[in-house]
Amino acid sequence: MGIDLNTVEEDGEAAAAVGVCGELWHACAGPAVALPRRGSAVVYLPQAHLAAGGGEALAPAGAPRVPPHVACRVVGVELCADAATDEVYARLALVADAEMFRQNVRESAPEEGEDEMAGGDGEKKPRMLHMFCKTLTASDTSTHGGFSVPRRAAEDCFAPLDYKQVRPSQELVAKDLHGTQWRFRHIYRGQPRRHLLTTGWSSFVNKKKLVSGDAVLFLRGDDGELRLGVRRAVQLRNEALFKAVNSNESKLHTLSAVASSLENRRIFHVCFDPRSGASEFIVPYWRFSKSLNHPFSIGMRFKDSNESDDANESLLD
Repeated sequence: MGIDLNTVEEDGEAAAAVGVCGELWHACAGPAVALPRRGSAVVYLPQAHLAAGGGEALAPAGAPRVPPHVACRVVGVELCADAATDEVYARLALVADAEMFRQNVRESAPEEGEDEMAGGDGEKKPRMLHMFCKTLTASDTSTHGGFSVPRRAAEDCFAPLDYKQVRPSQELVAKDLHGTQWRFRHIYRGQPRRHLLTTGWSSFVNKKKLVSGDAVLFLRGDDGELRLGVRRAVQLRNEALFKAVNSNESKLHTLSAVASSLENRRIFHVCFDPRSGASEFIVPYWRFSKSLNHPFSIGMRFKDSNESDDANESLLD
C-alpha cells in the first residue's frame, strides 16, 4: 500500500513495551473495546481526538493545520496500565499514508461474526474462557473481612480444593496487570459454607485503594496462570497519565507529529483511554469508506451504542 513498515522513521519517543497480559488488559477494558491490528489501514480523526476525554473540540492555539481525516497504517499496538491506578490504556504507533485515499484502497470487511479489530499487535481479541467479575460489597472491603467468591466462579477459576478436608483451604497466587504477585488464603467454611479469600485480601484492597462499588475480576488464561484486575466505579485521575492522554499539550504535540508524518512519513503515537470512549477517533479504513456512501442530512436520526460501566457480578463460560 505504499508503506514498508520496516523502513518508516521513528519520532524519537518510542517506549519499551510494558508487557501487559493481553487477556487481562481486555478483561479490565471491557467487552466493547477493540484495537486495530498491526499493519491494518485506519483513519485518524483529529477533531474527535481533541474532543476525547471531555476536551475541547477546537485545536489548541498554535496547532498546525491537518486534514479532518488522516489515512494511516498501524505500525504497532502497545497495551499499557497506569502504575498508580491500574487504569488501562493503549498506545498506537501510526504512520500517515496520504496515497490511500487517492488510490481508493479497498479493504474487505470482516466476515460475519469476526472482529475487524484485534487484541493487540496482530492478535485477535482473546476470548475469556475462565473469568469472573464481582462488584465489591461493604463486607468485601472491610479491614476485618474477606472476599466472598461465588462457588461456581471459584470452581471455574481457582485450583480445586480437597472437599474431604474438615476446612478445605489452599494458597492462591495471582498476578496483576504489572506482573506483581498477590498471595491469598482460599478457604471453604461457614454456615452455609462458602468460598472466601482471607489472608492477603485486606492488603490487596488497601494497596489498590478499592472501595465498595469497585469490581475485581479473576481470570485463568490458556497458560493456566491466575490473574486479577480491577474496574473502578469512579475513575481515579492520575495527573501524569491525564497529561499523556488528554491534555491540550499532549494533543498539540500529536497534531504536530501528524503534520510531520504527512510530510515525511514519520511515525506518530496516539494514546487512548477505553473509559473515555476515545477509540472512536481511530476508525477502520473500510468502515470509514463505507460511511462515505451513505448520504447524511441535517436532522437525520441515528443509533449509537454505549457500553455500561456497571460491573455486576458475572461469570463467562
